[in-house]
Amino acid sequence: MKIFIDTNIFLNLLLKREGYENARLILNACSSGKFQCVVCDITLLNIDYIASKQTKNIRDFLKIVNDIFIVVGVDNSLFRKALKIDNDDLEDSVQYICAKMTGCSLIVTDDKSFYKDNIEVLDSSSFVLRYIG
Repeated sequence: MKIFIDTNIFLNLLLKREGYENARLILNACSSGKFQCVVCDITLLNIDYIASKQTKNIRDFLKIVNDIFIVVGVDNSLFRKALKIDNDDLEDSVQYICAKMTGCSLIVTDDKSFYKDNIEVLDSSSFVLRYIG
């Protein structure tokens, strides 16, 4: 199964926020090859920007993410499609379009207001319960 992982899942792990344990389980499952996991290129930039202020060796973590995940780049066409979505959070719209264009079955996010349309969106806890056990 191909899944899209939202930025906040990584940040929950790195910053030991609520959802830390679920994030660890999800990222371990991605690492083991249980799922084909996709992220948007802006996710890596956001992780670096946010987590580097609080965590050392963030670049080492990003190298691992880059090796394990399919990283989707945003181009003019993708961004144009994201801009057409009636949603106040442009970043969510871009990530949604990335997930859709790469054929993801679902999006894992702990953002309660993440944009939803025709791809299933699950929070980390629901995803762990359903797919990891």
